[in-house]
Amino acid sequence: MTSLRHAYSGALFLVTSNGLTATVDAAAKYMSTNLHGLQIVWGYSLVITVLALGYAAVRPGSLRRALATRRPVLQLGRGAMLFITISALFVALAYMPLADAIAISFAAPLFITLLASPLLSERVGAHRIGAVVAGLAGVAIVMRPGPGVFEWAALLALASALFFAFFQLATRVLAATEPPFTTLLYTGIGALVCSSFTVPFFWAPISAFELAVFAVIGGLGVGAHVCMIRAYASTQASFLAPFNYAKLLWAVALGYLVFGDVPQPHVIAGSVVIVASGLYVLYRERGRS
Repeated sequence: MTSLRHAYSGALFLVTSNGLTATVDAAAKYMSTNLHGLQIVWGYSLVITVLALGYAAVRPGSLRRALATRRPVLQLGRGAMLFITISALFVALAYMPLADAIAISFAAPLFITLLASPLLSERVGAHRIGAVVAGLAGVAIVMRPGPGVFEWAALLALASALFFAFFQLATRVLAATEPPFTTLLYTGIGALVCSSFTVPFFWAPISAFELAVFAVIGGLGVGAHVCMIRAYASTQASFLAPFNYAKLLWAVALGYLVFGDVPQPHVIAGSVVIVASGLYVLYRERGRS
């Protein structure tokens, strides 16, 4: 029963994390009309790092504890993976509809499920793989892929999916031994360091409104990462993989509210398949508990 409770908890944390990151993606797309995607990544990473350091600074001794890690290379490497993931996605978002880019990025759960066995030694059964494949079929229904799906922006979204899979697998490894706040802090630092090398080549003046947006999405990013870390501390990465599809539902809703994109029948049909795949995995987990 305890494992089932952990499974429910992990799924809820991940769905919440996906909602927060979808909001960040929508804001990044909105800002991309004036700022390059790599500059948005830099501002986003800067706010996350400042918030994390600020929180640690007001608590006696917490900064020293937060910086104490047994896996500094993997911690900073996870930050680099985040940098590549969101850089590729934010640049793609400047040229693609929000839901389309996120739909393509849902190759990530398949990558996670396939890589969980060789990298994490997790047992990945046929039912889990089948649920992920079914979810990808739902994504294909949403996309209705044609020749345009292989344009360079779509390939960036696919690259984002691959590195996001590595990012989540690293999260699972670190969650076993590292405090969530330590992982959050090093993630922000790693992404900030990487983005600081690239942002001078794409710099543009930042308005007061854009600074405010950076502050908001940085705060949302902190919440998203805390939820993600808690999710992977609760249960297996391969079990959680299909629940990443919830981000597509968030993206459809935000696309409608922010950009006026009205969901088409094929989007609704694909979303039903996506949700069903995640619920099936949860049902299987309950049956094994």
